[in-house]
Amino acid sequence: MQTRLDAIVHSALDRGRAAGAFTCYDLATAYGVVQAATEAGQGVILLVAPSTAARPYGPHLVRALRALADTAPVPVSVQLDHADDLDLVLRTVRAGADAVLVDGSKQGYEGNVELLLRARELLARHDVVLEAELGRIEGNEDVARLIASGGGELTDPGQAADFVERTGVDLLAVSIGNVHGSYLGEPLIDHGRLDAIRAAVEVPLVLHGASGLPVETVRRCISSGVGKINVNTELRRAVLEHLIDQAPVALHRGADLESLLGSWSDVVRHQVLSLIEGFTAG
Repeated sequence: MQTRLDAIVHSALDRGRAAGAFTCYDLATAYGVVQAATEAGQGVILLVAPSTAARPYGPHLVRALRALADTAPVPVSVQLDHADDLDLVLRTVRAGADAVLVDGSKQGYEGNVELLLRARELLARHDVVLEAELGRIEGNEDVARLIASGGGELTDPGQAADFVERTGVDLLAVSIGNVHGSYLGEPLIDHGRLDAIRAAVEVPLVLHGASGLPVETVRRCISSGVGKINVNTELRRAVLEHLIDQAPVALHRGADLESLLGSWSDVVRHQVLSLIEGFTAG
């Protein structure tokens, strides 16, 4: 069932968990994510990258994901991720997204605030959950390059309360040493900074770049108020490795694309189940 993203996150936190958010470039992946969430009895978020939403087929994919959310037996939200183009934001919301990460993290503090206020005004007639990023998380959400932990601009706990109050955001993504992509060396997560941010704001916190983080690190972050965890790299890697292995088999069977897509969804289901099992406080 389609459910507000913040409701999914608050429900997870009430049960000592974080909600999983998974980037879906296609319907086969999204179906596997929802299957896993259904099997686990957990709410889930289907993320759409802005690069995907901006493609000619982007609105059609968003509509398909929304239909999947509407008919799912568990709570599901569809979120546009890391968007700074407000025209794209509005088009994607009209196509069916019910949440948006409006990302002004590269525009400086005041620029970030201004972008969020413009987005809020633009979406005033729509029931949309707004997430923002304070600080700047390094890396590319769509390409798993090796990035050193601690890069980017870390979130300033002293700014967090002012930022949330001025923008009225529902969730806050933090930069505490996490990166988009793959970690170069041992991930160095600043738990003290996370605790300080948690003390400064009441909204749930979001951890981007969770792919590759040890389970114990993720669980400690959940104990510090992280209610939503974004995953991309691990799904893409699992799917691509599966395709490398199984595409020759599908060709040998007479270009059996339907079976390949089915096994694609199943690989995603297994990967998501394994991940959300660790999304508990510890």
